[in-house]
Amino acid sequence: MSTVIEPTEVVLEAYNLANLIDRHQADVWRYLRYLGAESTDADDLTQETFLALSRSQFEQRTPAETAAYLRTVARNQLLMLRRKQGRQIDTVELAAAEQVWATTVDPTGMDAILTALTDCLKTVDGRAREAIDLFYRDGLSRKAMAAAMNIKPEGVKTLLRRTRDILRNCIQRKTKREV
Repeated sequence: MSTVIEPTEVVLEAYNLANLIDRHQADVWRYLRYLGAESTDADDLTQETFLALSRSQFEQRTPAETAAYLRTVARNQLLMLRRKQGRQIDTVELAAAEQVWATTVDPTGMDAILTALTDCLKTVDGRAREAIDLFYRDGLSRKAMAAAMNIKPEGVKTLLRRTRDILRNCIQRKTKREV
């Protein structure tokens, strides 16, 4: 006869935290980037956000309330980092940024936008695709792209702008919302 071992509260808490991380990590990272954190800082601050969450008496509620709470923790982590760096940050601007984020970005909307972007990228080919790949995938500057593509830097700038416009319009058609 086998015995059933009930999970302990610690295991349940770790499981719940893992689910929260899976569900909200990308949104927290995007939010920190939106607030002006560099990519590497956003990586670290996202981890710090979930560590702070694990140390708190957080009670999960609706997805929207959970996302708002995580944004608050992430924003506070960013403020602490900026203070350590000796940099001033305007909390009024952060509050305004939060208001814009909360009213324009919903957790499910970002997934729809990313799915639409993936679909729309499949329709981009030729020089436009080459420019997107060189700039976003390979991280080349416009000057380096111009040399690689044998066009002028201003031509690269125009090509990127036009391609972004095409992608934006495609995403808007697919999601039927303003991006």
